[in-house]
Amino acid sequence: MIRAKKTANETSADVTPKSNTRRMLTEPQVLDIIPVSRTTLYRMIKAARFPTCTYISPNRRVWFEDEIAAWQNSVDEFDPRRARGKGRRADAVR
Repeated sequence: MIRAKKTANETSADVTPKSNTRRMLTEPQVLDIIPVSRTTLYRMIKAARFPTCTYISPNRRVWFEDEIAAWQNSVDEFDPRRARGKGRRADAVR
C-alpha cells in the first residue's frame, strides 16, 4: 500500500488548533458583498436594518463577516408584510 505524503500545510493544519478570530471587512469589501450604494448602506445602518460598524482606530471602521452573514440569512427569509421601498406607490403603472 502506498501512502500519500502530507504537505506542510496539511500537517500544520492538523496540529494547530483553530482560533476563534473573527474576520474584519472594510467598507469596500462590504460594498462588494452587499449590492447597495455607500449612501444606502449608511441609511440602513442608521435605520438599524444592517449591522453597525466597529471602530478599530479613530479613522478606521470595520464590519464583522459573521454579522453580515447572519444579516444575509435573515434577509433571505420571506416576510409577507415587507413593503416596497419608501416613496413608491403600490399602484404605479409603467
